[in-house]
Formats: sequence, C-alpha cells, structure tokens
Amino acid sequence: MTTSNPTSATPATNGAKASKETTGLRRAALLLLMIEEESAAEVFKHFAPNQIQKISKEMTRLDDVSHTEIKAALELFHQHLADTPSLDKYDDYVRSVLTKALGTDRANSLIEDVLEHKVGGIGIDALNMMDVPEVAEMIKDEHPQIIATILIHLDRAQAAKVLELFDERLRNDVVLRVATFTGVQPAALQELTEVLGGMLDGQSLKRSKMGGVRTAAEILNLLSAGQEDTALENIRAYNDELAQKIVDEMFLFENLLDLDDRSIQVLLRQVETSSLVIALKGAPDELVEKFLRNMSQRAAQLIREEMETRGPIRVSQVEGEQKAILQVVRRLADAGEIVLSSGDDAYV
Repeated sequence: MTTSNPTSATPATNGAKASKETTGLRRAALLLLMIEEESAAEVFKHFAPNQIQKISKEMTRLDDVSHTEIKAALELFHQHLADTPSLDKYDDYVRSVLTKALGTDRANSLIEDVLEHKVGGIGIDALNMMDVPEVAEMIKDEHPQIIATILIHLDRAQAAKVLELFDERLRNDVVLRVATFTGVQPAALQELTEVLGGMLDGQSLKRSKMGGVRTAAEILNLLSAGQEDTALENIRAYNDELAQKIVDEMFLFENLLDLDDRSIQVLLRQVETSSLVIALKGAPDELVEKFLRNMSQRAAQLIREEMETRGPIRVSQVEGEQKAILQVVRRLADAGEIVLSSGDDAYV
C-alpha cells in the first residue's frame, strides 16, 4: 500500500478522512435517506428490529448535513462494496476461523447453531415487523402447537398482541402449549419448516429450547387482565402446579414495591410522567409513595397535583400504562440495569 503526500491530498482523500469522523449509524441513515422510499423499505426488511429502531431514530436526527459528508459516505460505501468478497465465501471463512479457535468438535457444534440462526432468524424478525392483524391472520388456522412454536420466537409484546386477536379457546390452548413447550426435535422441526415455508419464504426456524413457564409468564404479563385470568384458569384446570409456577414467574405492577430505591430511580428516568400518572392511579398507596419519595420534591408535588386533578380513568387505560411500564422494567432487568425480586430470590 502506497502512502500519498499529505500536502497533495485529493478531495477523495479528504472525503475518506471526513467519513471516518462520521459514525456508521449516521452513514447508514444518510444512505437510506438518499435512495427511493421503495428501495429503503426493501433494505429495512433485512435489518433486525433493534437495528431498524436505531437507524430510524438517527434518520430523524440528521440536520446540517454537508455535501462533503454526503460525498464521503457514498465514497466509503462504494469502497466497502468493492472490497467485499462474494457472499458464498462467508460460511467457509466462519467455519475455518472457528475451527482454528475452538477445535473441530466444538467448532462443528457452534457452526450448526450459527448457520441455523443465519437461515432462521430473518423470517422470525420479519414477523416481528409485520402488522399484528396480518401475523394473526397468517397463522390462526395452523395447529395450536405450530402457533405456539412461532409465538415463542416472536418478541413478547408482538406475541401478546397476536394472542389478543385469537378467540378465547385458541388463545388459552396456545398459552398452555407455550407453558409446556420443551423444544423442537429435528424431525418435528423439518415438518414445521415445510408448513411455514410458504409463510416465511422458505426460511426455517432455528432449533430452540425457548418456551416454558418463564416465556408463558412474560406473554401473560402483556395480555389484558381478563385474558390473563382466563388463560391461567385454563392452565390451572390442566395442571394446578404448572399454573402456580407461572404465577410465581409473573411480575405484576404491584411487585414494583420489591424494587430497591436505586432501581426505582433508574426506572423513573425511562418512563414518561404522563404514563406514570395514569399507571399510579390504580396502584396501592404504598407503591405511589415509593415512586414519589424517589423523585425530587418538586417532581413529586407535580405528580400528586396531576393525579388529584385528573378525572376518572378507564381501567383498561390504567392497565395499559402499567403493562407498558412493566415492559420497560423487563428491558432494564435483561440489560442488568435493575434487579427484580421474586419472593426470597432475586434475578436479573
């Protein structure tokens, strides 16, 4: 590689230098804004939901974009495109690297999971990005076990919304199958892949040991109170011990009393005041006080005044805001930012 004279840098060189100062996320947002809407939509289909969220947010933040920055982003894109090997080389490359790093036996085991994820993840991510009624219509006539397997792989909120569109009998049956799910065997996986082929453009689901009590509890947490109760009653009729295990895993709004003050403070930074006011309207007094004492005196006073001046609020609206806050709690817990307590045990 030759080194150019710094005093005679070309505009392209200056552009490349400028591009290094621009984050990859910003460059992606720039490129997507410069192409037609239909093309951008096709590109978005190949991103994971969290990537779409980050890029979309960055697109809304773009301002004061210079022609130099746009040119640098395009030049870097073309450079990467020219340097990228053909896609059919990637699998062999990954296999070679893992074998050298881990040895043949461990590498072969890991490679199987990696390649299955490569094939299967896109289809499920596509279902996560589809409109809920479309997903529900697509899978509602399948066998309940197949529906359960699909929902287990969806984001919990998406799975709950799909379940809400099923009739009560199907919803309860599917939740029970989620709670008793133990994984997909290879033969069953092949059959499931064939059934889902048309739905997911021929892409297969990855083998998974997801599902079970914890998954059922997380989905039930996001259903309405009435749907949650009937689903639990159905499970209790099947197996009372299983139903109790699910209840033990469920994290209800009242359980926020068990959070320590630091966790409450972390949560407050992630929740809109308007949402908190509505959610606390249906909460026990001790939980209301727990939130208020972890705010500044001024903020606590404003919350009290707004709660007092608000008129009656529909129970469904209160439940909706509480469940939205619980989703934030789960996300923070999964990220290790707060600790949830369940009885005498704690987990993150």
